[in-house]
Amino acid sequence: MDQGVSGGPLVVAQRPARALHMRPRLGAILGAKLPNLRISSRGSAGFTLIELIVVVAIIAILASGLLPLAELAAQRSREQELRLGLREIRTAIDAYKQATDEGRVMKQADQSGYPPSLDVLVSGVPDEKTPDKRKIYFLRRVPRDPFSDDANVPADKTWGLRSYQSAPDDPHEGDDVFDVYSKSTKRGLNGTAYKQW
Repeated sequence: MDQGVSGGPLVVAQRPARALHMRPRLGAILGAKLPNLRISSRGSAGFTLIELIVVVAIIAILASGLLPLAELAAQRSREQELRLGLREIRTAIDAYKQATDEGRVMKQADQSGYPPSLDVLVSGVPDEKTPDKRKIYFLRRVPRDPFSDDANVPADKTWGLRSYQSAPDDPHEGDDVFDVYSKSTKRGLNGTAYKQW
């Protein structure tokens, strides 16, 4: 028997027999647990041209279906803004007329009692019933017509104005502001022209 440096028997470490067969057995285990795991004959070439074309076509079809829905949602949002803007301005016009009828706003004999402009609703008018003539305000700001395309136009100029003397089917500006309407030529989702809202 061979002896080592210390005089004891020389022990030669041997690799266990099962470690020599680890790779084939590991492959068999993985193959059994993951039956769909296969190595492609293409290697790591990636997707084929046909697969890419199919994916792009599917994405294009989905996008073309979502685009009209997004436009519809945007139009509904703008219509809601239009309703709120018209209601806010018309409420302020009516409040001005009521204040005139109550004698709080000075009015000439030939005037209708409606505001001379939308700007007056924001800038305010003196209250004739108070000793110090403090101002009455009817709007914090004039809302913008959401269907106006020109962002450089002031908000009060985005609306069409109807005077008290003009007919409802032929509105035009005059000495006062009896009503407002959208200048847009488009129609709403309900089929009514925005000008008639």
